[in-house]
Amino acid sequence: MAGKPLQDDVTDKDLAVSPPLRSAVGLPSLLASIPLALNEMGPGRAAKTLLHMNQKDGFDCMSCAWPDPPHRKTAEFCENGAKAVSWEADPLKVPSTFWAQHPVSELKERSEYWLGQQGRLIEPVYKPAGSDLYRPVSWENAFGLIAGELQRLDSPNEATFYTSGRASNEAAFLYQLFVRALGTNNLPDCSNMCHESTGVALTKSIGVGKSAIAYEDFAKADLIIVMGQNPGTNHPRMLTALEEAKDAGASIVAINPLPEAGLINFRNPQRPRGLVGKGTALADAYLQIRLAGDMALMQALAKRVFEAEDAAPGSVLAHDFLAEHCTGLQAYRDHLSTLSEADVLAATGLDSTQIDDLARRYLLADRVIVTWAMGLTQHTKAVDTITEIMNVLLLRGNIGRPGAGPCPIRGHSNVQGDRTMGIWEQMPEAFMDRLAAEFDFEPPRGHGCDAVQSIQGMAEGRIKVLVALGGNLVHAVSDTNAAQEAIGRTRLSVQISTKLNRSHAFTGAAALILPTLGRSDIDVQKSGVQFVTVEDTVCAVHASQGRVMPVSDKMLSEVAIVSRLARRVLGPDHPFTWEAFEEDYDTIREHISRVVDGFEDFNAKVRVPGGFILPHPPRDTRTFPTPSGKAVITVNELATLALPAGRLILQSLRAHDQFNTTTYSLNDRYRGVHKGRNVIFVNPQDLAELHLADGSHVDVHSEAGDGVDRVLRGLRIISYPSARGCAATYFPEANVLVPLSATAEGSNTPVSKAVIVRLEPVAAPAFG
Repeated sequence: MAGKPLQDDVTDKDLAVSPPLRSAVGLPSLLASIPLALNEMGPGRAAKTLLHMNQKDGFDCMSCAWPDPPHRKTAEFCENGAKAVSWEADPLKVPSTFWAQHPVSELKERSEYWLGQQGRLIEPVYKPAGSDLYRPVSWENAFGLIAGELQRLDSPNEATFYTSGRASNEAAFLYQLFVRALGTNNLPDCSNMCHESTGVALTKSIGVGKSAIAYEDFAKADLIIVMGQNPGTNHPRMLTALEEAKDAGASIVAINPLPEAGLINFRNPQRPRGLVGKGTALADAYLQIRLAGDMALMQALAKRVFEAEDAAPGSVLAHDFLAEHCTGLQAYRDHLSTLSEADVLAATGLDSTQIDDLARRYLLADRVIVTWAMGLTQHTKAVDTITEIMNVLLLRGNIGRPGAGPCPIRGHSNVQGDRTMGIWEQMPEAFMDRLAAEFDFEPPRGHGCDAVQSIQGMAEGRIKVLVALGGNLVHAVSDTNAAQEAIGRTRLSVQISTKLNRSHAFTGAAALILPTLGRSDIDVQKSGVQFVTVEDTVCAVHASQGRVMPVSDKMLSEVAIVSRLARRVLGPDHPFTWEAFEEDYDTIREHISRVVDGFEDFNAKVRVPGGFILPHPPRDTRTFPTPSGKAVITVNELATLALPAGRLILQSLRAHDQFNTTTYSLNDRYRGVHKGRNVIFVNPQDLAELHLADGSHVDVHSEAGDGVDRVLRGLRIISYPSARGCAATYFPEANVLVPLSATAEGSNTPVSKAVIVRLEPVAAPAFG
């Protein structure tokens, strides 16, 4: 069964707004997902995909990186996971005739939603330089075109190789091997734009840039602090873990500028009370913090911990743990002694009683987990903010024991695994040494370009070729107009994709689209049916095997594409066994087992149902691979974000019917937005002060101070109970407001959660 491609593009003509919801999931989630799956995939494909998604003998969800529980339910998927697989496994195909009918200049005017609704890409297509049309080409010709451009570069560093978090461990390992065999470390990835700040901060504090808990720890925690994230939309299965924690007696504190339905009440569709009852109240306290105020809040919390220790010496701090395992305690204590409460309150927008209540809950809890996502990582001081979270956890020994530790929630299914496999522009020397020894070659040692640096390199003419293994870089990175212009200056852009997106419209002079298998597709190679592996947000590695037949035999797996491309570029006499890698993925895993820490005996361990957990010294043994051998309590100067009169702080966020840049519909039902995306959420008191009205329209101007007028036009105002002084609009549309140069200190992550803007009234748009 296949539907018909969307003919007319969508607009906000029928935009409707209703009050935001106070609970998430429940029966509406079933009505929003199951009929969609049946309609998009048909009953047979829907059953094969949904009943095998996130199962031990099935495939991993292609959207978020939330971990799987030890004991799986029959339906181990969420509403947005069902939407993701319906989008990917849709049997609708982009026909060969499409390309002559739709020039690139037209595709540039199409919405992300329209592009994704055209169906699966099933054949390689090529847009020659000077042409406005793609045309089908053979795989052999496609690889030859790429090889020709790469081989005529003056240096391998004139190419950059982007990776999406969707790529499997096997594809990622081969991709980085090919790129380094070519001679460059230009390996930007989507982590550069999301959790790079987390990796830098955690490595600085504890020596490992990953989560230090297991799935089971949620139900063992006394207190869970959820910061800068919206689980109900971005990782809905997390709500089940939070409900299990509440059932076990945990307290939950949500810290977020906007009230989010999923943090207020969860109606679990697999429990009677979730379908017909009142559901489960999750957040015991909800702190609607001002954007960029999280560092101040963590410092104020730590100061209160020290004050409690002063009042009852020896009974509050984890003295033995701190003495044995940590450094920097006294300097931190001295530093916080001068922290101004007035500065904290101004930065956070909270009052002292709210912070006192948070401190009371923290001091009563023996086991504390802090989770966060991009609401923390995309700020100028994101790295310092996350080290402050670690400071708070370390003060009472909340790491390396059950129910306690830091838990960054990764946004894409295997984004963490790709980094483990070597997709990073600055991999550690130990990894490079093992890679060199395993393959008997000398990889390049200098740091390469990250995502922002790659765009800057294209703009300056230093990078001439872009190859992207998945993703939608032009629409995911900041400063959209600058990114589009920069990619347009390359000689060739190559996208390895399952469906159309904006990066197929904004291209280099010449462009190629290479169609690949999705996570749900059965992958058959010369040695038989293959499986791949992924790593989730808590360092669990497991197998993933597609369950439906591909809609075309012209598509290749990511492993096959990388292997064949490497053979063509590096030549038939290259010593690496690229053909063997494609024929049997066990061959790749054997090499991984000797290069990547924790993957010893990989092929055997991953065949155990459920996979295995990677070692994590701080979590496992309270050992810290930092230069000092101890966890580091850091001293950070409090930085606050000044807000000029008549201005707001803007953050970008996802709608509910969206994953990253992929749009499943124009609805955001938890926030009360229907059939539209061109909206901005503003506190009603701020609207009154700005003399603006709910339902009116504005142009949103970014005030970066660099002389560039970045503007997002024609947004409909929604009066919304956000934190005072804070506004929000949708990603990726809001990327146009974020300068390419506006990045987090230490991580170079785009600062998309703290953009100073002014709102200029305009007339409502006219729809034809």
